[in-house]
Amino acid sequence: MNPIAEQLNETISRGNPSLMEMLSDVGKNLFFPKGILSQSAEAREKATRLNATIGIAKQEGGAMVLPSVMSCVSGLAPEESVTYAPSFGIPELRRKWQESLYEKNPSLAGKAVSLPVATNGITHAISTFADIWTDPDDVVIMPDMMWGNYSMIFNVRKKVRLSHYPMFTANGAYNVEGLAACLEKEAKNNQKVILLLNFPHNPTGYTVTETEADRIVKIVTDVAENGTNVIVVCDDAYFGLFYEEGVLGESIFTRLCESHPRLLAVKLDGATKENYVWGLRVGFLTYGTVVQGDAAPVYDALERKTAGCVRGNISNASHLSQSIVLRSMKDENYQAEKNEKYEVLKSRAQTVKSVLSDPKYASAWDVYPFNSGYFMCIRLKSVNAEKLRVHLLDNYGVGLISLGEHDLRVAFSCIEESEIRTLFDIVYQGVQDLS
Repeated sequence: MNPIAEQLNETISRGNPSLMEMLSDVGKNLFFPKGILSQSAEAREKATRLNATIGIAKQEGGAMVLPSVMSCVSGLAPEESVTYAPSFGIPELRRKWQESLYEKNPSLAGKAVSLPVATNGITHAISTFADIWTDPDDVVIMPDMMWGNYSMIFNVRKKVRLSHYPMFTANGAYNVEGLAACLEKEAKNNQKVILLLNFPHNPTGYTVTETEADRIVKIVTDVAENGTNVIVVCDDAYFGLFYEEGVLGESIFTRLCESHPRLLAVKLDGATKENYVWGLRVGFLTYGTVVQGDAAPVYDALERKTAGCVRGNISNASHLSQSIVLRSMKDENYQAEKNEKYEVLKSRAQTVKSVLSDPKYASAWDVYPFNSGYFMCIRLKSVNAEKLRVHLLDNYGVGLISLGEHDLRVAFSCIEESEIRTLFDIVYQGVQDLS
């Protein structure tokens, strides 16, 4: 093992020895390298005459650039756009995102969390998490209705076993009891269990209520108290898009991050959906747990392992994308702009609910609970979901996503409010056609 990795492991073990039991074999061996990086950093400080350490081309004191490229980048200097960013992410952006976590999650006040590490979108954050914290044959618990890429990341790439519980009960409530039963069953057979929570949820658009969140935290903490190491991964890709009273308006991460020494909370979020910049691919990975003594050295060690994982994979997330996100977050109109877009999506969700309350649809499908995010799902009663999807596409020019035998996912985020009733009337007509 590299001596730097050993030092990081010693720091982590002193602060919380359970974390060392949770790290994957890769995670234990990860470190942020010195070598060229540290020598280049020293040169930036001391090489006042000539600096021949930087792996970019320079000309006349600045980065060598093509005018045809820079003409597309308005208001950003080459050093903010086309040069490498640190593997940790731009320092100012990391601090700004951390500040925003406390602003958006008031219950986080007084709790210590790591400085977010920048990733190439939230998908890369999930993959980075999987590298650091999962070994083959580990188990990740998640509902049966899920984003399909979880299987690719955890099962196909990492050989992790997925354990599912039914997301909703027969009467349409979130299945907290099913989650508890699945978690307790896996805890009996594994020293470490990983629970993935995704709110607002893809594909259903459901976020737990305050009461349901409290019950989940109690269940998870009890499992940790009984001696099992628990990692809770909070995929907060659609954070902030909560449309109803009583829904948990913060990340469940805030309630988990200092609840037990054997419990590690990991928050995966980013500008992707929150700031409507999907293709910029700016995500973040943040840790929260119980640490003995000063938490800063432990979080620094975890950040270094995480940045080492990023460096060993993609080197760093886009400097240009991070600079754009940072500039936007510093703009005086930033929050007002976000509020405006939120109201548009909230109004669409309310219109979907209003339209689907029409009793004429009752014979064709049931509606899964939804209260947030981009999506909602219907459960077809009489026709196959994939056959209906293809029929609607071929005969009506309408595109939806089929999930399994009976479920269709509707992304109301990309449908104008005036078109929502038309959409569901066409789906209803398609059901009649096939029936």
